[in-house]
This record gives sequence, C-alpha cells and structure tokens, in this order.
Amino acid sequence: MNTLDPLVCYTAFVARDRRFDGWFFMGVASTGIYCRPICPARTPLAKNCSFYSSAAAAERAGFRPCLRCRPELAPGHGVLDLSSGLAQAAARLIEEGFLNGRNLAALADRVGITTRHLRRIFEAEFGVSMTEYTQTQRLLIAKRLLTDTQMPITEVALAAGFGSVRRFNGLFLSQYGLNPLRLRKTSSAPSSDTLRFELSYRPPFAWHGVLAFLAHRQVRGVEHVGDDIYARSIAFEHAGRQLAGWIRVEHAPLRHALEVTVSASLQSAIAQLLGRVRRLFDTHCRPELVDAHLGALAADFPGMRVPGAVDGFEVAVRAIVGQQISVANARVVLGRIAERFGSPIVDAPFGLRSAFPTAEAIAQLEAEDLITTGLIRIRAEAIIAVAQEVASGRIALEPLVPLEDTLAALRRIRGVGEWTVQYIAMRALGWPNAFPEGDAVLKKHLGFTVTAALNEHASQWAPWRAYATVHLWRQHEAAKS
Repeated sequence: MNTLDPLVCYTAFVARDRRFDGWFFMGVASTGIYCRPICPARTPLAKNCSFYSSAAAAERAGFRPCLRCRPELAPGHGVLDLSSGLAQAAARLIEEGFLNGRNLAALADRVGITTRHLRRIFEAEFGVSMTEYTQTQRLLIAKRLLTDTQMPITEVALAAGFGSVRRFNGLFLSQYGLNPLRLRKTSSAPSSDTLRFELSYRPPFAWHGVLAFLAHRQVRGVEHVGDDIYARSIAFEHAGRQLAGWIRVEHAPLRHALEVTVSASLQSAIAQLLGRVRRLFDTHCRPELVDAHLGALAADFPGMRVPGAVDGFEVAVRAIVGQQISVANARVVLGRIAERFGSPIVDAPFGLRSAFPTAEAIAQLEAEDLITTGLIRIRAEAIIAVAQEVASGRIALEPLVPLEDTLAALRRIRGVGEWTVQYIAMRALGWPNAFPEGDAVLKKHLGFTVTAALNEHASQWAPWRAYATVHLWRQHEAAKS
C-alpha cells in the first residue's frame, strides 16, 4: 500500500498545500468526515486525524465525505509517480466509469494483466478491493450530480453506474447516513438545459498556453477557441447508445479548477465525459515535478500541459493527415472529413456543427471517399486501417493501455510512420515521454539536420519529453507571430 507519513500529511493539511490535493485524504475522528488537504474547514487536532491514500480507503474506515471541500472534486494521481502504475491505471479507468456495463475481467484485459493479479496489486496499493473502490466512485459521482445538477434521482442513479434506484438509495443511506433527496435539497444548481462541473488541477496551469496549442490546431465546425474559452462537439458510445453533444471549458484560476459546461444530451455519461475532459487538459499532471526537470525550458512558462484527446482515434487521424503538410492545410482536410462523415450536432453554440467521425464510421468507408477530402491514397488507406483496428477492439487509443503492444500494432500499419506513432502516444495515449522523432519544426528550432542528433539532444528531458516538445512548439509558434 502507498505509505503515508502522518506528520507530512498533517503539515500539508495545515499549509493547505495544493500539491498534495488528491494524493491523500484525511479522516477526522471528532467529526466522522474525511477531507482533501485543501479543505478550508477549521484545522482539527493532529491526534484526531488519520490519513488514507484514496477516498475508498477513508470510507472503508467509516468516514463520510466532507460537504465543504468535496472529495469527489480532487484531481487524480499521476500514473508515473507511483510504483504500481497498473493499479493506478485500473483506478483511473474505474473513476471514468469503465465498469459501468463491464466486469472486472474486462478491466484486467484492458490493463493487460490477469484478473487475479490485478485484484492483488490493487488491494495492495489502495487497501480496498476493486469492488469497494468502484462503489465509492459511483457514490461520489452521484453526490456530485445531486449537488451540481437538477437531474432526477433515477437518472442520477443510472448515470453513476447503479443498476437500480433502490440499490443506490440503500448504499447512499448506509454509507453517508442521509437520503439522496436530503442532499438534493441543499443543491443550488439552477434548472437548465446544460450541466456545470468543476475539475480541479494542481497549480500552476498555463491556461493560455494550452488554449494557444488548441487554437493553432482547431478544426472548424468541431472546435471553437476564444480568448478564454474552449468549446467542442463530441460523440461517443455509452452503454450501447450513441451520444452526441457539446462541451465548453473555462478557467477558474482562483479555485484552481476548470469549469466545464455540458449539453444535457450527454448527462447519462458524465463520469466518462469528465474523464475525457481531464485527458484533454492533462489535469492529472504534477507540474512541479515536470517543470523542475525541464529547468530553463519551462522556467518562463510554468504549468504547461500536454493537451490530450477526448477521442484517441481523432488524434490518430489528425496525426496521419498532418504528415508532411502544414498545420493550416491539415485543418482544412480535417474540417472536410468532419463535415462529410461526422455526426451532426444541433443547437450547439459557437458555430459547432458536427462531431468528428467515430472509428466505426470511418471503418466503413473506401479510400476514395477520403481521397475526395484532399488526402493522398496512402494516407486515406492508413486512416481506414487504423479505424478498422480501433472499431474491432484490436487497438485502444486511450491512456493507460499496454504501451509497447499498442505502439507496435500502429507501426505495422502501412503509412503510419514513427512521427505519427509518437504523436499518437503523446496525445491519445497520454505517454509523457513520447517524442515526435524527426519533427521538422523541432529540427529547425533547435538547429539539427539529423534525426539521431535531435533524439540525443532530447534525451536530457526524459521522462518528460512530451512536455518538452510542447514547450518547443510553443516557442517556435511565438517566434513566428
């Protein structure tokens, strides 16, 4: 189990140190509740405090979540910062609702190990079973929906992953000591056609740097980037249904959080959706570790993230389309692909018209269909091949998949080179040490003509080469403007 030093944890709580937010939770014996390290409540006596590496462990010990600091809002662990990365991978998938409609065997297969081994390492890491952890996460997402929305209780129960309202009510009452309706009465969320949520992060967060990255690559009709807003359409499958809608993300720097507005059409998949937004904005990052390692490269722009993806297949298409052409030309082609083969989005703001096509949709096309958008044949065939692999389930382009197996599968596809593989690893798989070998911009910016020399130079930034890449691209784009 992840060992926690009570003195360090208590000191972090007294200091309200945000660097520890999400890394431990504090149970207070005198109140029976557990809190995040940043809770604004009055500091309890040290003798009344105990510390836990997860919300599930705190609840197992008999504590209820604090209504002020709201443990369900805490950012997650960074996978590379703990020795048991597989257990952490499983935990994040559970938090994103992976087990809603799937069993533990599917989760173990997704992580790449046997169910028995996953059970063992998971309990060793968190001190609770995966079943207990899953129950806690479902209760916490339900608590968030009860507090932040006016969704009916039945829909809250289903969206949180409970099979029935009766089971939800019983667990909520036994675990938290109150009926869900009682908590709903305390909610100040307005009735609306949209839902609003907060996603916490560890500061600093280079919000305008992330927006600039996304703005440079935005696809018309799919994305909109304003001075302080990112919005996009989105479509994905949930519980056997195809959902489509839109999101808007804004920055709340004083609360160290992102404000996410979601169209009501996506409310049944909130856990999955918020997980995708976390990936896109890399909220699991620990910037103090990354920036310290990158040194001068990050000194003038601390807290820069590696923008991820709401859909890994979309990033793969972006990478293939962008091979050896300018970003501006790639955006034109991607816009045509989205408009011709994507799902239409209705009543969306900012001119959002269509969601980027799914792998299942592209897998049914012929190469000639994509060639009409401006692609050459080898790239059209590569996109369809990737789509078929993803649609069949042979490849998953998401964070926390078995990395080497996934990269090897991509390399076997004709027309997918190493730059493309590394770009997909960087943004779709969330691999922090990915590096786009041979990147023309990096060569020009750093003064190299040979790829081997560029790779050797970049080795100094391992294991955070993806973050170094984003900084270098940012510097190059700033120099041009």
